[in-house]
Amino acid sequence: MSKVLLYLVIPCYNEEEMLPITTSVLTEKMNQLIHQHKISSQSKILYVDDGSKDGTWNLIEKIHQENSLFLGIKLSRNRGHQNALLAGLMTAKKSAEITISMDADLQDDIKVIDKMLEEYEKGFQIVYGVRSSRKKDRWLKRFTAESFYKVMRWMGVEIVFNHADCRLMSKIALEGLEQFQETNLFLRGIVPQIGYPSSIAYYERKKREAGTSKYPFKKMIKLATDGITSCSVKPLTMITSLGILMSLLSFLVFVYCLIVKVMGKAVTGWTFIVCSIWLVGGIQLLSLGVIGEYIGKIYNETKHRPKYIIEKELK
Repeated sequence: MSKVLLYLVIPCYNEEEMLPITTSVLTEKMNQLIHQHKISSQSKILYVDDGSKDGTWNLIEKIHQENSLFLGIKLSRNRGHQNALLAGLMTAKKSAEITISMDADLQDDIKVIDKMLEEYEKGFQIVYGVRSSRKKDRWLKRFTAESFYKVMRWMGVEIVFNHADCRLMSKIALEGLEQFQETNLFLRGIVPQIGYPSSIAYYERKKREAGTSKYPFKKMIKLATDGITSCSVKPLTMITSLGILMSLLSFLVFVYCLIVKVMGKAVTGWTFIVCSIWLVGGIQLLSLGVIGEYIGKIYNETKHRPKYIIEKELK
C-alpha cells in the first residue's frame, strides 16, 4: 500500500471533557498507521473548534504545543457542525491527499479508518462510513433515525442510508465539494452529488465515553428540515398537488351544498362547514410555512455571506 498524506478532520464543540480521551486514542491510531506504512509520516489530525464556550480551544492549543501531530483552527463563532466540518475539510485540502472526517466523541469506531484506506486503494474517491446496525439504540432513537433517512429518500434527497458525516474524501472529491456554493449546508445530501467512484465501509457505533451529545432532538429536527429544503423541492410540488386536491374537494362540497339546499336541509351542514374551515385554514398555514422555509433559504443564499470565518489557525 502506498503512503498517502492523511488528515483526520475532527469538529469540536464544547468537548473539553472528551478531547483528552480522543487525543490519546487518535494518536495511538495514527502512529500505528504510520508504523504500518499505510499513511505518510506527515499525516495530521486537525481539530476544528466551532466557537466552543468552554476550554476546548485552550486545550487544542496545549495539545498542539505538546504534539506536532495535531493542528487546529478556531472559528470566530459557533457556525454549526456542517459549517465547522466544511471549514476543516477546506483547510485540510491545501495539504492532504485524503481526509477522513469523524466526530470528537469517538462514537465512530476508529477501526473504520483501516477499511476506508483499503477502499481508497481500490480506486474509490469517496468512502462512506455506514453503521452496520442500530441494535444498541433505544426503540425511539432507532425509529426516528431510520425514519429520517427514509423520509429524506422519499423527498428525493440522494443520501446514503445510516451514514452521518464519517467519510473519506480524496483531494479531487474535496475540489468537487468546493464548487458547491450554497449557504445552507447539508453535506450528507451534497457529497453524493459530487460523483466519482464511491464505496461503503461498515462499522459499529459506540457509546460516548465522556461529555454530552451535541445533537439533541431539536437539532435533529432542524437538520432534517435543512436537509429536505436544501436538497429537494418535493414539498413545493406536494403543495401544488394538495392545492389541486382541495380544489376538487371544494367542487364536491359545492355540489353537496346545492343538493342540501334543494332538499331544504341547509342547517344540517353546520358541523361539516366548521370542520372544513378549520381543515382548509390549517392546510393553508402549513403551505405558507413550507413556502416561507424556501423563501428564507433563498434570502440567505442571495446575501452570499461567508459560511465560516477562521479566527485562529495552528500550523
